[in-house]
Amino acid sequence: MGINFHRRFFCFFLAALLFLPLVSTSHSKTQKDNPNLDQRVRNFLDSHRRSWRDMNVSEMDGKILYDLIIKNNYKRALEIGTSTGHSGIWIAWALSKTGGKLITIEINEWRHREALSNFEEAGLSDYIDARLGDAHELVPKLQGPLDFVFSDADKGWYKNYLIAVLPKLEVGGCFTAHNVSGRRQYGIGEFLDYLESLPNMETTIDRSSWSGISISYKKSEK
Repeated sequence: MGINFHRRFFCFFLAALLFLPLVSTSHSKTQKDNPNLDQRVRNFLDSHRRSWRDMNVSEMDGKILYDLIIKNNYKRALEIGTSTGHSGIWIAWALSKTGGKLITIEINEWRHREALSNFEEAGLSDYIDARLGDAHELVPKLQGPLDFVFSDADKGWYKNYLIAVLPKLEVGGCFTAHNVSGRRQYGIGEFLDYLESLPNMETTIDRSSWSGISISYKKSEK
């Protein structure tokens, strides 16, 4: 009987060892590696590093957005205010690794066209649904669910954007907003006061760049 017990234990132990690599491999594939795309995006960003105008974010801000998506494995992202696409490229690059996609909205037709060209050159068009229109009208009509939002449009409407998307934001999702370092800026104080009044939102402000990015996680539905 003792021999049978030891045999069964040995078989179980051997099966566990064989199973472990399968678990490890499966987990490693939750984020996708695409070296060719990575190199194409890096080349694009390097070649355009000093050419971003038209209210685009800084490289540091782009990296903050990228890291948030990678860290939390977000997949359903919304950007309010595309400009010519710098932030969208960082967001979509991260989403290319998590298996996600970005909806980005821009009201200005020239900036929208420039962004489309930049997305194509960077090799990220497949990960971006770029829409031309008024975010005041388009954002409330979005179906959701969303797990990541970046607001970088008219500051006086930040609070309204938050109200519109919050019911569609999943628990654990993140609402970020650009240029919040000064509460006296039109709309920013009202937006931050409202955020801080919500018991289900946990907000910090990343001040590693001059612009300031608010980072708000949805902890529960209410």
